[in-house]
Amino acid sequence: MPSLPNRLSLSRNKPRTFRGVLLRGLSLLLPPILTVVILVWVVNTVETYVLEPVKLSAREVLVWAIADVRDAPVGANPNETTILADGHTYTRLSSGQYVPANVVDWLRDNLTDEVLPSTGEEVYRTYVEERFLRPQYVIPIFLCLFVLFLYVLGKFLTAEIGGLFDWGILRLPLVRKVYAAVKQVTDFVFGENLGENLPAHYKRVVAIEYPRPGLWSIGLVMGEAVLDVNTAAREPCVTVMLPTSPALFTVKPVMLPQSKTHNLNMTIDQALQFIISCGVVMPPHQRMIEGSSTENDSVAGEDASKTAPRKESK
Repeated sequence: MPSLPNRLSLSRNKPRTFRGVLLRGLSLLLPPILTVVILVWVVNTVETYVLEPVKLSAREVLVWAIADVRDAPVGANPNETTILADGHTYTRLSSGQYVPANVVDWLRDNLTDEVLPSTGEEVYRTYVEERFLRPQYVIPIFLCLFVLFLYVLGKFLTAEIGGLFDWGILRLPLVRKVYAAVKQVTDFVFGENLGENLPAHYKRVVAIEYPRPGLWSIGLVMGEAVLDVNTAAREPCVTVMLPTSPALFTVKPVMLPQSKTHNLNMTIDQALQFIISCGVVMPPHQRMIEGSSTENDSVAGEDASKTAPRKESK
């Protein structure tokens, strides 16, 4: 049986009012909904910018490889819907071209609600998509090949091809500036050891008073500030990246004196989890323990402020 303090704690944590119960239900419902929303956004982005281009490219390659489109032979009767050529039967399309009868028959059997395309190339595009590039086949194969590609690229080819690729991109005007900034952020976030390419004194999580004094934000030190800011502040300054939730790439760089940053006993992984969860997921060593001196001092201060005599205004 729980002790009296534990029972009181349970009674305090249990919502009693309609508003409290409603907020408790909302707090239980929002995390899975936001998780699904983020995952759907990631899936849609990959499908739009990666899967669809790969699928279209594969379709065109297959059409080029297997297409057998023929024009009407000289002297052919325009009223005939089929012809025999090289021992195979070909069906006439509305454009006057001929394609193998087995392709047309397959499309008519499997696409009962769609009109047969008029040209041979369109017939083969539809045939390839519906027979060989169905989502239940394409997506698993694509995911396996994509994971294998990332593994091979990261395991064997990063040093050679990655260096040549970076060298080529950094020679392009305009593109090189955007690419260099994006690469620095991705290397910082996705590196095996986060921030491994940065000096030791930059691999840290800090808290700064932002957007105004008294409000604290968690950030990641990315590097030095620009020279003019150091001159204006008359002391060394650093650039701090302030990620936002749920998309960590929506960041705001802030330059401030190094003396205004307060180091936190948190790893970069823990800081990112704290930011994504909006402060819900916190490292155990950063949680305030009940009965600690800080909590007791706070409670004592509140009690003292309530019991202190008020001075009457004259």
